[in-house]
Amino acid sequence: MTINEATLFWGFLIVYGVVMYLLSPRSRNAQSFYKGTDDQGNPVGQWSLTASIFISWIFAKSVTNAANLGAAYGVVGGLAYASYWLSIPVAGYIIYLIRTQTGARSLQDFLTSRFGRMASLAFAAAILIRLYNEVWSNTAVVGGYFGLPGDWEYYTAAMLFTVFTLAYSLKGGLRSSIFTDVIQAFVFVFFVGAVLFLIVPANETSALLSHGEFRLDAGMDLLLVALLQMSSYPFHDPVLTDRGFVNKEKTMLRSFVVAGLLGFVAVFIFSLVGVHARLNGIDAMGNAPAAVGQSLGLAALFFMSVVMMTSAGSTLDSTFTSLAKSLAVDLPRLAKRASDTLPSMRVGAVVMVVFAFAGNLPMFAGTDILKATTISGTMVMGLAPVFLFYGFTRWSPWSFHLSFWTGLGLGVLLAAGLVPASWAIGDGKYAMLLGVNAYGFLICSAGFFVPLVLRRLSGKSLVTSGV
Repeated sequence: MTINEATLFWGFLIVYGVVMYLLSPRSRNAQSFYKGTDDQGNPVGQWSLTASIFISWIFAKSVTNAANLGAAYGVVGGLAYASYWLSIPVAGYIIYLIRTQTGARSLQDFLTSRFGRMASLAFAAAILIRLYNEVWSNTAVVGGYFGLPGDWEYYTAAMLFTVFTLAYSLKGGLRSSIFTDVIQAFVFVFFVGAVLFLIVPANETSALLSHGEFRLDAGMDLLLVALLQMSSYPFHDPVLTDRGFVNKEKTMLRSFVVAGLLGFVAVFIFSLVGVHARLNGIDAMGNAPAAVGQSLGLAALFFMSVVMMTSAGSTLDSTFTSLAKSLAVDLPRLAKRASDTLPSMRVGAVVMVVFAFAGNLPMFAGTDILKATTISGTMVMGLAPVFLFYGFTRWSPWSFHLSFWTGLGLGVLLAAGLVPASWAIGDGKYAMLLGVNAYGFLICSAGFFVPLVLRRLSGKSLVTSGV
């Protein structure tokens, strides 16, 4: 960077952090800190919740991945990645059913009531791993706009960004997270519009919106993976699901539907950055937004960095608040060491501070962020039958464990490269991923129903034998 470029980028980072801290409200009680209410105990409004869901799920790594897939496969790649956002309305509807049919106050309450305490503990472990990964994978993207891995600028920017986000998260918990999400959503939309203003005139609009082929080996395999993971992927992310319990059921459902549709559109639009790179022969080099920004000049690169900073910030503050709730509220309840009374805000604050720094350790180790979505989504494929078919049982711990652990095992085998080649569907880059998710869903579903079938057969045999 030149001196002027460095002044612009570092100046914005500092101004961003200071402004977010000054604007974020302070929580004065645990209800506000952990559940996002105002000082009078009123829940968050519908449109604030919608904006929060929308921007919290647009991770910095996600928009980078969307653009990279646009560069690799054209609009098919963008559609494939954007389809993950359609899982938000799916999750909202399932949470709506859970809340109205069971009266559960959280997913942990629901799982404990249907599948037992060990099922909730296994689920809690899965979401903690996900939350841990969200810290470094988002700060690393921000650092990438200030330097390369190994450069002091890279690590300094990432850690400074972490400190700023931690500061306003400590100030207000979930309340400040949702409040700043609204601001970040407007900033994100404005600067995405600014990026498009630079990109669209540089291309034939018809070519920009139609470049790509719907073939398994041209990105459609990933599109099918996204559709298969639609009913499992969102449930291992408390950044999303925690927001399913902070307002009335119908208000929550409307927010989830609107946020999911807006997210789909926003992510697809940003994938056009990669399509632009593909059409103009720009080498994405694993980071299409940065490559395109550099090719279009300082203004474009700055716009890209603002998009990444706002999306990373909204995800990171939500991650901190979800970690605080998971470790300070949910896990003690599972261990029967806490009543319905919320713990003090200080307990959640300590959790945030610990994970703010421990969560960045993988970044210093040079971990790759680009496989986080597909691999983690595969490992939790066993959650799909649990949330889709829970209505078939009132109590069946084995149904959860046979489904969940089978999916986790298949995900580990995939990550280790130990799945037989015959499982691949097609011959594209994501052929094995598609095969494992397709066959895995069937296997996990069978695992879910086996205990129910055996129980019914056992009951029939007792009746016919006169017992």
